[in-house]
Amino acid sequence: MAVDYNLIGERLKKARLAKGLTQDKLAESLNISVAYLSRIETGTTKVNLRRLSEICNLLSVSEAEIISGVSDDSQNYLNNDLSDLLKNCSPEKQRLIYKIANIISESE
Repeated sequence: MAVDYNLIGERLKKARLAKGLTQDKLAESLNISVAYLSRIETGTTKVNLRRLSEICNLLSVSEAEIISGVSDDSQNYLNNDLSDLLKNCSPEKQRLIYKIANIISESE
């Protein structure tokens, strides 16, 4: 799976706006140029994990949420992942996964 830097940039921008920060203010906090932050938000430059972590910490969002678009806080955050996993399995494997999941759910 390829990293979609456009989506990462969009999510960072959305998180920045939700926090009420301008690009100027965030760039200043990160000690980077506004132009560089703009390129990150538009996906025209690849942000490395260290910088992504710094930005996420300042915006109070998880790196996982920015990369995947799914919040860990959501109760149903695995639904799409499970659905995708099942779609890629043979019918036999799907039945096996269902049986295992059913046993686990009944044991609670």
